[in-house]
Amino acid sequence: MTFNAAPELEFSSELGKSNYRKACREYPGQAIVDLAAMKSNMEQLVDICGGVNSSTAVMGVVKADAYGHGLIPAALAALAGGATWLGTAQPREALLLRKAGIGVERCHILTWLYNGKAALFEDLITEDIDISVGSLSGIEAVAAAARKLGKAARVHVKVDTGFGRNGFTPEAFDDALSALGRCHAEGSIEIIGQWSHLAVADMPSNPAFVASTDQQIANFEEFSLRMQKAGLSPQIRHLANTAATLTRPAIHYDLTRPGIGLYGYEPDPSMGAPSKYALTPAMTLQAQLATVKHLTAGHGISYGRTYLTEEETSTAVMPLGYADGIHRSASGSDAEGSLGQVHLGGPIRVMTNNGPRLLRVSGRVCMDQCVLDLHGDAEQLGVHEGDTVLLFGRGSGEEQCEPTADDWARAAGTICYEIFTCLRSRIPRLYLHADTSLPKQDIEKLNPESLL
Repeated sequence: MTFNAAPELEFSSELGKSNYRKACREYPGQAIVDLAAMKSNMEQLVDICGGVNSSTAVMGVVKADAYGHGLIPAALAALAGGATWLGTAQPREALLLRKAGIGVERCHILTWLYNGKAALFEDLITEDIDISVGSLSGIEAVAAAARKLGKAARVHVKVDTGFGRNGFTPEAFDDALSALGRCHAEGSIEIIGQWSHLAVADMPSNPAFVASTDQQIANFEEFSLRMQKAGLSPQIRHLANTAATLTRPAIHYDLTRPGIGLYGYEPDPSMGAPSKYALTPAMTLQAQLATVKHLTAGHGISYGRTYLTEEETSTAVMPLGYADGIHRSASGSDAEGSLGQVHLGGPIRVMTNNGPRLLRVSGRVCMDQCVLDLHGDAEQLGVHEGDTVLLFGRGSGEEQCEPTADDWARAAGTICYEIFTCLRSRIPRLYLHADTSLPKQDIEKLNPESLL
């Protein structure tokens, strides 16, 4: 008998069950993504912005393979939930969305990060994909591609309101307006949007950060005024990320750009749990245990002997490691180990004869695996090779010992965004509730072997 510490799956069909069994045979870890949760999250974000008939549209940000959740499935779930825009950092992913059959009649797509000397501007313009410009060379490169095609490029002007990353600074904006004016007059550029990004909107309880965000908003308005005076007023303006979408309705403007919210998480734990905003984490990461064995007291675990067993115990190998995206910084150490200090490793839910237990990575995370000290005898606990353990899921309270990606972020000293996006492609992504969340024509766009 094997135990399952992960949530029971609601398979859509016998084929879904077969797909799951096949995935488990091929790899000892799986990322289960609930498309119904993502659709519901987007519906909530759209409602926050006034609903589907509001003057504020909502973009589903699906950059970085949809934060590790899968580009095409996540995009389709976002659209099913009411998004009318999609956003990708890289042009390649924007083009993949169009190639998948997500046409211009269905949504706008914005892309914003590229090498202007080698970007696929002609392809982007041909596919009616909106392009961000934040440098003079970028304007010229986009305009040159548009002239070659004889078709105007849809452009969003990125302004630096204080983030210090991409976009025109106030000092450089006059030159930008001059270049934009020339290109607009000749018909090579259509100015669709003005936009910027907020640095600390995810810290609404910090007065200094609130003041900094207020200043960014004031700067954004000043850029808008300068565009208006130059006769280049944008059709839409957008500034709000997930944090501002949730907490600053005054700057929803014409479009908001929620990213992490689509996947069911708050931008920073200081804002409260996802449930505070009626968001549901969409991804569950699970694995099947490998070797389970007995160790004596004082036995070292993993590289560097950073963790020594306090007493006789059993251990289990969890066969995911840093080559899968499990952070090495989520390793566990104890006071008896070579480091002489305690660091709680990444949390893992294990099912036992007495119910669920929360265990921690013991010793250093390895390339393909890490070890769990069971703190007891495996036979008495009922823990066996092949048991399914849960690395993170929705979180259901301490009594259920169910970790979240935020818990892993704390163990690794990072943020949940990195926990998701670092998960490697060798972990299969499997999708729940496609049949109830997506129209039939969208389901046909997905890999059938990935559907549960």
